[in-house]
Amino acid sequence: MDIRVGDVVHMRKKHPCGSYDWQVVRVGADIGIRCLGCNRRVLIERPVFERRVKSIVSRVDAVDIGGGAA
Repeated sequence: MDIRVGDVVHMRKKHPCGSYDWQVVRVGADIGIRCLGCNRRVLIERPVFERRVKSIVSRVDAVDIGGGAA
């Protein structure tokens, strides 16, 4: 699954605050997500995250960080 920092995902189960939508704040072996309802931050292992995601709500465009012509 191609996940980038800044993506908003819709999870299968709702958070106790009632929100289903989370924003990705860290990507690696673990995925860091922030609840858009109450701003709670959670760290989830990548395989568990991929099973729990229902859909990607919005994507962040790829940004060229390497620089260009100077």
